[in-house]
Amino acid sequence: MEHSAKKDRSLEKKGLLQSDELYQYILETSVYPHEPEPLKELRAATASHPRAEIATALDAGQLMAMLLKLIDAKKTIEVGVFTGYSLLLTALAIPDDGKIVAIDVNRETYEQIGLPIIKKAGVEHKIDFIESQALPVLDKLIENHENEGGFDFAYVDADEVNYWNYHERLMKLLKVGGLVVYDNTLWGGTVVMPDELTPEHKKLGRHATIEFNKLLAADPRVQISHASLGDGIAICRRLY
Repeated sequence: MEHSAKKDRSLEKKGLLQSDELYQYILETSVYPHEPEPLKELRAATASHPRAEIATALDAGQLMAMLLKLIDAKKTIEVGVFTGYSLLLTALAIPDDGKIVAIDVNRETYEQIGLPIIKKAGVEHKIDFIESQALPVLDKLIENHENEGGFDFAYVDADEVNYWNYHERLMKLLKVGGLVVYDNTLWGGTVVMPDELTPEHKKLGRHATIEFNKLLAADPRVQISHASLGDGIAICRRLY
């Protein structure tokens, strides 16, 4: 697929870099040369979706794939799937007997766009897709004490108002040394905007994100790195 022959709607408004050209340079010199073919195909399929801009940012996804490899992740959790780009990159990164608990309130977009490509890539067997709100699923996982400390990695990209609730549960499910990545933690840059200048549809998420970032910064259970990739990602390593 040509990377820059026409504008890819999935790339719109994903980065906080001041220059679109600089972001494109990063993609051309870093992401595209190493993006597996199934991910290229899914990216192209996602680009035609009316909400393509909510897909995982490509530079953030590339870093996640590296993190998965660095920690030899085998069991992971994903909250928020959409078409499945981040889900596919995780499935490609973990070993053949790895497992992903993938949670989303709507499986239609995933099944229509992502699943056929995931099947073709031969990694569907690694994915346990659960159509549900995330909190009941995470609570059920915790009820089975064998799951406590049993997961290596988690990615959260949905329902920002519940990020801290997810975090509390993931601190039980992740092993010590495990990683969780939270997406959209700079919320389009609105975290530093005056409230009166924030677009109305961004205000609820802005308030929740600011509060979450404060709590995360004060949490002694994690080592954190806030990276300005995509719409901001917070990378947390469980310490105890």
